[in-house]
Amino acid sequence: MAPKRKRATDNTNGVVNGDAPPALPKRRSSARTVTTSAAAVNPDKNQEVIDAPNALRASPDSDVNEDIVPGEVKKEQDAGEESPLSEAPDVVEPPKKKAKSTTAKKAKSEQNGVEPKVAAKKAGGKKAVKVEEDDAQQAAPAATPAKKPKNADGEFDPEADGDEEVDEEEVKEALSRPPPVNSAYLPLPWTGRLGFACLNTYLRNSNPPVFSSRTCRIQSILEHRHPLQDPSQPEHPTKNRPDRSKPADVELGQRYVESLCLANVKDVSKMVRWNDRYNIRFFRLSSEMFPFASHPEYGYKLAPFASEALAEAGKVIAELGHRVTTHPGQFTQLGSPRKPVIDNAIRDLDYHDEMLSLLKLPEQQNRDAVMILHMGGMFEGKQETLDRFRGQYANLSQSVKNRLVLENDDVGWSVHDLLPVCEELNIPLVLDFHHHNIVFDSTQIREGTKDIMELYPRIKATWDRKGITQKMHYSEPTPAAITPRQRRKHNPRVATLPPCSPDMDLMIEAKDKEQAVFELMRAFKLPGFDRINDVLPYVRNDDNKAALALMNKKKKKTEEPEPELIPEEDVGMGGPEGRVYWPPGMEEWLRPKKREVKKKDPAEKSTEQKKKEAAELYAAREAEKRIKDEPASEHESDVDATPATKKAKAAMRAKQKSTATTEPKVTTKPPVKKGRAKKQPQSVPTPSSSDDMNEYEPQLDDDEEPPVPAIKAEGSRKGGRRSAKAKVNYNEDD
Repeated sequence: MAPKRKRATDNTNGVVNGDAPPALPKRRSSARTVTTSAAAVNPDKNQEVIDAPNALRASPDSDVNEDIVPGEVKKEQDAGEESPLSEAPDVVEPPKKKAKSTTAKKAKSEQNGVEPKVAAKKAGGKKAVKVEEDDAQQAAPAATPAKKPKNADGEFDPEADGDEEVDEEEVKEALSRPPPVNSAYLPLPWTGRLGFACLNTYLRNSNPPVFSSRTCRIQSILEHRHPLQDPSQPEHPTKNRPDRSKPADVELGQRYVESLCLANVKDVSKMVRWNDRYNIRFFRLSSEMFPFASHPEYGYKLAPFASEALAEAGKVIAELGHRVTTHPGQFTQLGSPRKPVIDNAIRDLDYHDEMLSLLKLPEQQNRDAVMILHMGGMFEGKQETLDRFRGQYANLSQSVKNRLVLENDDVGWSVHDLLPVCEELNIPLVLDFHHHNIVFDSTQIREGTKDIMELYPRIKATWDRKGITQKMHYSEPTPAAITPRQRRKHNPRVATLPPCSPDMDLMIEAKDKEQAVFELMRAFKLPGFDRINDVLPYVRNDDNKAALALMNKKKKKTEEPEPELIPEEDVGMGGPEGRVYWPPGMEEWLRPKKREVKKKDPAEKSTEQKKKEAAELYAAREAEKRIKDEPASEHESDVDATPATKKAKAAMRAKQKSTATTEPKVTTKPPVKKGRAKKQPQSVPTPSSSDDMNEYEPQLDDDEEPPVPAIKAEGSRKGGRRSAKAKVNYNEDD
């Protein structure tokens, strides 16, 4: 297996002075095409393009804690502080040690540009106490970290199935908590908007794929700063790659990133139309739509190149009356005491605000396009963190303030912690039911959905004051989850609706994305459920893959009609029957069936062994047959003959024998002397009653001549007398 690809480091001196940077390490992707074509931005065909990991998760905060953080990001050479939003990690490896000290956690978190959460939080809403670095060695070791599940590429998948290893005391504490008290209210009949986050599983597996989270690595950007070996020709995986011996041009690398951005924006319109067809009118845009836009070194503004594309997507959103929002990542924290983290957070919020503003939505839809943010870690206590947040919020631009909303999380910030500051600063509060059932103030409220309903009027008032349509988040833990750490993982789908207003905008945060929404539609017969039908396993009837393969077939019968191609606007839309629902656990139905390779039985003989044994058996039988048919003298005389010679001789004898048994033997008469030849008597077989008689003579009269068979010998003349060259012999001994 090839070694894992390392992150690139930028030689800024080489770029500034125009000199070529040192040769980059050998890449597995050295033979891949990077153009603006569809294949160039397809991660299935071009491995320089990757899916943003944050966009594939249920929500950016679903599995973030001290033990689950992105992999190390190496600092760029002479580039200053690294942005936590830099590049998607190649591989996120699980921690090697079972326990980490607070100092180790802090060091790793600082490498990612974010202050560590230095104390473990428990479900009872207890305040965290910071452990100083000097006392880190005396601090109790953290609980045994969970085994990190990985996806097919070997990368960490926070939503994959995996066993969580937890401490026994943690399990006992979780089992001792009071049972939740849930409300029996169901918001039916439902008239609100249901939505999902970032990725459509059906469209992502279409041909061509449709999604908006294409990204790349910094190394790809650096490599594409160099011109092609032949700039007059398109890029080729092996024949026309970027020439690193030529001077680097930052503009060329930026064009490469922009091609990914425009492909992401283009697919947003397709995803919105797809959602509208199946009555889904609420969608969270991926934060990775513009890779590295908020990076301190590789960042850029969107307006120069993406204004027109975003306006086209916004036109579709406005026409269909959909709502779009965004959710910056967990590293965007305004309560951190570190200035680099604050700077990164402000740049990230400005980027999200620019993206939403360039959609050019109508007034109310633009107001509803909010940015959801978490308070983040607690540094030096909750009150100190809140004070820093107040100060940084005041410095934000007014456009960002208009869009910013806060959400309770599943680590340390409950609804009771955030609601007062939201009312103070005029910030709407997003209630997340899943997070609330993990982190809540047990002195004021019970776990479940019943008690939280008493706070609904206050929460709604934070939205009404700004004229923004209220939204809530809903998800459920996995059935086997016990501890708070285990319960943070989102279930692939949800079983019910929360007790909210029937006209609510409800974001379903689940791994199965749009399928979780379909599950609710089918269970409660919500509007649009009749448009959804089950997919055909391993078959897609809404793309042109099979038709194009038939058209490109070299040997095609002339009488075969040309296949009909599906219009581009209908590709991936589920076909006329709306076959877009895949049953739980059957996501593999969206892709062609893989070839099944049967495992060989160790006791079973291989094909080569079977052929060899059959050849040996055949040779033995042939030899036995030859020995049986050939005279003993011939065997003795042919001792030194090769098997091929023996086989040839045996075939000739068999042919002679078959000829002798099917045709009468003809004997030639001796040459006839001149003159009248004397007739010789011939033996003609006659029936006899004696079994012992091998030879017999016919009974003839004295004057009678023996009859001559009416067989025309070879060489006889026409109409002449019988030739003397041949004579029929009826002797049985021959």
